Amino acid sequence: MPYELYPISLRLPLGLGRVNCYLIRTASTWILIDTGLSTRQAALDRALAQTGCAPGDLDLIILTHGDFDHTGNAAHLARTHDARVAMHRDDDAMLIQGDMFHNRRRPAAFIVWLANTIFRFRADDHYEPDMLLADGDSLAPYGLDARIVSIPGHSKGSIGVLTGKDELFIGDLLVNSGHAPAMNDICDDPEAMAASIERLATLGVDTVYPGHGAPFELHAFLKGS
Repeated sequence: MPYELYPISLRLPLGLGRVNCYLIRTASTWILIDTGLSTRQAALDRALAQTGCAPGDLDLIILTHGDFDHTGNAAHLARTHDARVAMHRDDDAMLIQGDMFHNRRRPAAFIVWLANTIFRFRADDHYEPDMLLADGDSLAPYGLDARIVSIPGHSKGSIGVLTGKDELFIGDLLVNSGHAPAMNDICDDPEAMAASIERLATLGVDTVYPGHGAPFELHAFLKGS
């Protein structure tokens, strides 16, 4: 099941860098991994159109976790493309209720306020996922040789997408926005994150596509960690 990959990089506010979405085209479907912030909706729509993915073409949206910079355009794309939205049940209330701190250790009230102010997740952006994903779920029904990998730590419901080409779309477990790939500093459960990283070494992963930063080879991270 070959596929074409179209990375989409969207700017974050206040000089916070960029967030990655990954559009995959198979012989029969279009699949988008993560959706960026709702404030970058127009930029995402343009990027999709430039690949040939027109309104109504997108079949499946996979959300690697519930942070608003990854879920912000899920509701919009579900409406414009009639696409199904899928994520892990441990993070689904973040999208349904518009609370990305649900099911997490809650930070100080100021941090909650700041995140909500910066990311501007509106009532129209709330959405109830059409599918709940679990570890081992196959994406073969969508024409993609890939499976879901549970990798909690950054959030309880964090997942990755591991393809038959040994490419892993990892969400925010690891980042590569600095001098080298590293664990994400934002961690809900350090023990779960450590276990998820240990698991990566057993999956046969070659290339990692993070939510933030450039792709990298997993062995380079494991060697330096």
